[in-house]
Order: sequence, then C-alpha cells, then structure tokens
Amino acid sequence: MTYSYTQISQYLSCPRRYRHRYLDGWKEKDTRAAMLFGRAFEQALAALFRREDPGAVLFAQWSECQNQGLHYSNGDSWDRMLQQGIMLLTRFCQDGRVQIRQPRHNLQIKFTRPVAGNNDFVAYIDAIGRLDGRRCLLEWKTTASRYPEEPEGLLALDPQLVCYSWMTGISEVAQVVFVRKRTVEIQYLSTTITDDQRQEFGRLVEGTIRRIESADFLPHSGIRFPQNPCSSCPYVGLCLGKQEMVDAALVRRPGAEDLGWLDELTY
Repeated sequence: MTYSYTQISQYLSCPRRYRHRYLDGWKEKDTRAAMLFGRAFEQALAALFRREDPGAVLFAQWSECQNQGLHYSNGDSWDRMLQQGIMLLTRFCQDGRVQIRQPRHNLQIKFTRPVAGNNDFVAYIDAIGRLDGRRCLLEWKTTASRYPEEPEGLLALDPQLVCYSWMTGISEVAQVVFVRKRTVEIQYLSTTITDDQRQEFGRLVEGTIRRIESADFLPHSGIRFPQNPCSSCPYVGLCLGKQEMVDAALVRRPGAEDLGWLDELTY
C-alpha cells in the first residue's frame, strides 16, 4: 500500500476519520473557496517560473471554480480573491527572493521510499530551489492570516516540513506564505530540520502504519471546549449518524459500499 503525509496526519488526528476517508471511501466535497484558490495559485506560480503569464493562468484556473457554489469565508468573494492573487504574484516578482532552476524538473517533485514491509511512502514537494541564494526545499502556502514567527525556531516543529525533509534528505526548508488580506503580504520563513527529527519521523511513520494495518480505528473525540475539532470535522455527520450532514459535506467513491468486511476487523 502507498502512504502519504496526509494519511499519516489524518490517522494521528483521529483513526476513525482515517477509516471514513481512506477505507470507507468518503471524501470532503470540493466547495471550500480557499482550498481551490490555493490550487489555482500554485498553478500560477508554476507558470511564473516557466516564464509564462502567471496572471492569465491564475484567471483561467480560478475561472473554472467560479460557478461551483463555493463556500467563502472572512468576507471573501471570487473577484476579491482573484485581485489578491494578482497583487501577490506582483509582489512576489518584485521581491525576487526565490529562484528555481529547471522548473519543469524542480516543481511538484514526486519522492517515494519503502516503509514498513512492502509499503511505500510518497510525497510531492512544491519546489526545490533557492531562497535568498540558499538552496532549500520550498513549500507554498496561501492563507488569510499571517503565520506565527515566534518563538524562534517554531517552524522547525512543522510536521509536514519534517516529513518532506525526511523524504528528500534536505535539511534546509522554507515556507513562502502568501497572505491574502487587505494589504497583501508575503512571509519568507526558513528553518533547519535535524537528523534526529528525520529519524523520529521515520519511526512515527513505521509505528502508525503498523496501527493502521492492525485495523485500530478507535475514534478520538474532540468535543471539549474551547478546542473542539469534531465540530469542524467534515466527517462528524458519519459519527453522529446524521445523513443530512453527510449529504452536505461528503461524497463517496463508487464501489466503496462493498467495504463492509472492515467491520469484522474493527469490532
């Protein structure tokens, strides 16, 4: 079986949620405007490094989502997000802090490594290039608010960056954060991932895969205020047995209804 960072993080967040998504065949509907805009913006960034017109690519990609009944937040709209995206691309070009040679080879790079028996672990890295002249692994982020920068060293605890460093063997990592707000901003955050962190993540992956393959899918309830992840989980309708919530948030892959044999493993 092939695993990824998303699968491991989903399982660690809530094993029951992992089962809903990866075994029972449910997935969240693609209606979040911020998520789809992020995908379109990454396509525009790729076009920029290929010396194509990034604004035209952003408009074309984002236009495909215009009539999909998207859910907007924080006063966003299709037009407003497009305008912010153009301003962010302009600011990024003016900054000139990131260089990527051979963009067709160094953008959206697939890495695979064997793990836990006959399994594989796969990761798609946004880019490998240079930030302020320093070679590093790069990750793009689009967000409506700034990422925290204090305390110093906080970025080194980001599990996704640790995962990507473990997959590539590259110690120097960076996040380029495109902040969509009234006055747009770009954060250039960098850190170093240690050998110990990479080894620890490898052990975490191995242990998590063993739990998954032993069919350990007990729920992790998150209903305890003020932090209540269950209330924002798209799969909460399944756990509560409320079909109307399921229909509003999820769709199911064809053929997934034939997975009833899993019940024999988990109960």
